[in-house]
Amino acid sequence: MVIERRSVGTAIVLTIITCGIYALYWDYKLWDSLYRANKMPSTAGTDVVLSLITCGIYYIYMHYKAGKLEASAHTLYGLPPKDDSILYLILTIFGLGIVSVAILQSNINNNLVDVVNNAYAPPQPPLQ
Repeated sequence: MVIERRSVGTAIVLTIITCGIYALYWDYKLWDSLYRANKMPSTAGTDVVLSLITCGIYYIYMHYKAGKLEASAHTLYGLPPKDDSILYLILTIFGLGIVSVAILQSNINNNLVDVVNNAYAPPQPPLQ
């Protein structure tokens, strides 16, 4: 499987229970999925580290970039255009990064997971 479907509700609960530590893992997996969907080398680990080092400034940029990566993946797989990068940016600037991530995860679950994974599925032998 190239990218995984993740439960938004479970991720939010785990983020709250762990006081935000799970959010770092969730961000990593989410951004890694977007890089994979775009057939790009993943820099998700570097993105998470830069988000921590810059005290969240790079995190704001990454939400904008994640929206652009999502839009790029839609184009790559022939899906209708969808660019929510400004929405993700505004939500994150106003301290609602978890809402931004939840929307992005939901969009990936609903629009990209099946399309991307089917594109990477090995061909099935013909039935005899």
